[in-house]
Amino acid sequence: ERTSSTKEDMAGSLKICMVSDFFHPGLGGVEMHIYQLSECLIQRGHKVIVVTHFRGSRKGVRYMRNGLKVYYLPFLPFHDNCTFPTFLSFFPLIRKVLIREQIDIVHGHQATSNLAHECVLHARTMGYHTVYTDHSLFGFADAACIHVNKLLKFFLTNVEHCICVSHTSRENLVLRASLNPANVSVIPNAVDTRRFTPDTGKREPPPAVTVVVVSRLTYRKGVDLLVGAVPEICRRNPHVRWLIGGSGPKRLLLEEMIERENLHDRVELLGSVPHEDVRKVLVRGNIFLNTSLTEAFCIAIVEAAACGLMVVSTDVGGIPEVLPPHMTRLAAPRVDAIVQALEDALSLLPPPEAAEAFHEEVHGMYSWRDIAGRTEKVYLKVVKLPRVCLRQRLLRFLRVGSVSGKLFLLLVALDTLLFWLLQWLQPVHE
Repeated sequence: ERTSSTKEDMAGSLKICMVSDFFHPGLGGVEMHIYQLSECLIQRGHKVIVVTHFRGSRKGVRYMRNGLKVYYLPFLPFHDNCTFPTFLSFFPLIRKVLIREQIDIVHGHQATSNLAHECVLHARTMGYHTVYTDHSLFGFADAACIHVNKLLKFFLTNVEHCICVSHTSRENLVLRASLNPANVSVIPNAVDTRRFTPDTGKREPPPAVTVVVVSRLTYRKGVDLLVGAVPEICRRNPHVRWLIGGSGPKRLLLEEMIERENLHDRVELLGSVPHEDVRKVLVRGNIFLNTSLTEAFCIAIVEAAACGLMVVSTDVGGIPEVLPPHMTRLAAPRVDAIVQALEDALSLLPPPEAAEAFHEEVHGMYSWRDIAGRTEKVYLKVVKLPRVCLRQRLLRFLRVGSVSGKLFLLLVALDTLLFWLLQWLQPVHE
């Protein structure tokens, strides 16, 4: 059996392992969520480590400036920075990390992270408590989503409690993975308002208005909608300028649009923007535009509002839950609707002094300290749950499907046999 603290010790200080394929030096909402949550949990007296795969020359054990310990394990990235699925080959190294760090809870992040799911599977086999946070929305119709949902249903059978970043995301996950809603909590993302502060002095003097876009330039982020909206807004409003930050496969579409419409003096492409420089871009703008086709939460619009910008966004996923109506204008994911929402925002721009009021509101709504406290309550709830015997655990996998459930049951049984073999070859005390 694993060596760990008693439940009384756990209530005071927990040892938590965050696991995901998505972490620094990668940039994105999942990466920032794990980093900020880990930092606040460390400040609350808990021990936190992060397990991810190597990136370039970044291998082995590293320490971040907040004291966060990160394991960059030698697992090969396969597609979109996710590790190649092997189910069993990660187990020996993962087991060593969890035992040496004396972990109490393993917390996986993101539905598309194979490393997170496999680590949670092995952790449950070893008897550790497990938590999972979902950061994305998935459909039910196309082949890719059906495949992901079936695997998610299997892997989440190993999880004791799930966290979603919005109520829309919670409903989506409960349906996709056939979960008991009582075992799924809603804890939103947050923003570090100490870093994202307004500075209206950086804006262009009136009547000039700057629209800012900071996003990965991919299909899911609605770059096709952006390409359609930019020329129309420029034709109607000669005083509007654009700042577009980000990189991705859809950048070529923007370059072609700028060339075709002769907008070189109106649209500035910034390329990839490091997260520490996002605020410098945001404070130059009056309006922030988000054209995503699907979002569970969207941290970007919260960062923009914290910097005092009016937000225009597509009305998709969990976005309507994020900001109050006086801070945002929502539009259907169509070019004409986005153009109309931008026109409304341009005609109702708040005065520069409203930027500070926006910042204070966001500070009150989204605090990482509050998010860490709510996550801590989930951890304390999970560590009090009774242990499940092997027979009960195996039988749970039959719910996944009449055929796939039996296959997954055999896979977990094989995982358990491998665990017993490792316990004999490399005993815990060694």
